[in-house]
Amino acid sequence: MPPSTGARLVYAVGDVHGRLDVLKPLLHDIAQDALATRPDHRPVLVFLGDYVDRGPDSRQVVDLVLKLQLDGAFDVVALKGNHEEALLQFLAEPAFAMTWMEHGGAATLASYGVQPCAMRTDADAWGAVRDAFDQALPDDHRRFYGELQLFHVVGDYAFVHAGVRPGVALKAQTTHDLLWIRYEFLNDRGPHDKVIVHGHTPAEQPQMLGHRLGLDTGAYATGVLTAVRLYGVEQRLMQARVRLRAA
Repeated sequence: MPPSTGARLVYAVGDVHGRLDVLKPLLHDIAQDALATRPDHRPVLVFLGDYVDRGPDSRQVVDLVLKLQLDGAFDVVALKGNHEEALLQFLAEPAFAMTWMEHGGAATLASYGVQPCAMRTDADAWGAVRDAFDQALPDDHRRFYGELQLFHVVGDYAFVHAGVRPGVALKAQTTHDLLWIRYEFLNDRGPHDKVIVHGHTPAEQPQMLGHRLGLDTGAYATGVLTAVRLYGVEQRLMQARVRLRAA
């Protein structure tokens, strides 16, 4: 039997990484598709994590997801990615900035109006940057980052950020694996307890395999953001493409 969502219409969106310019047209297409489909139940919209870093609009991406949660047209599920974990670690431990900056954290700070310091090893300066970032975070953003889910299940599908450790039940997975795992998961041929829908590891094309659906198409670098539409046993990709901004 092919995997099924039952009676639920589900859209899952891959890693956004601060690219509001490509997220908005994809969400427009998703909204139009949901209106045309007219499912019996409210459709589910799952974000697979990594809203922030690298692209220029991290704050604005989170604003849009929060707006969708309030609108009520979709049951919005916001999953945690490893980049949100990095953001939270910087708030708790300013010295982590030296790692976060290597993975696009400066773009997130800038989107909140916070200037990163020039010397990455200046612990005192990074403490001041952390304090400025802490003050710049709106309360709803702070709650958003703190309440992100690690996984979500609909029918025969499980939605996670990075993947799962093969042979381990979903509820027994570690937070680290759900947010960070790569090759032990990607090289495994399954099957798993559920079909895993994930992001985290960018690829030129979405990976639509029997045991996993990989949706990260590197939007921050390619201008291509990918979602999958799941309805009953149907699977269909949806993508938005924009030209890359000039450096």
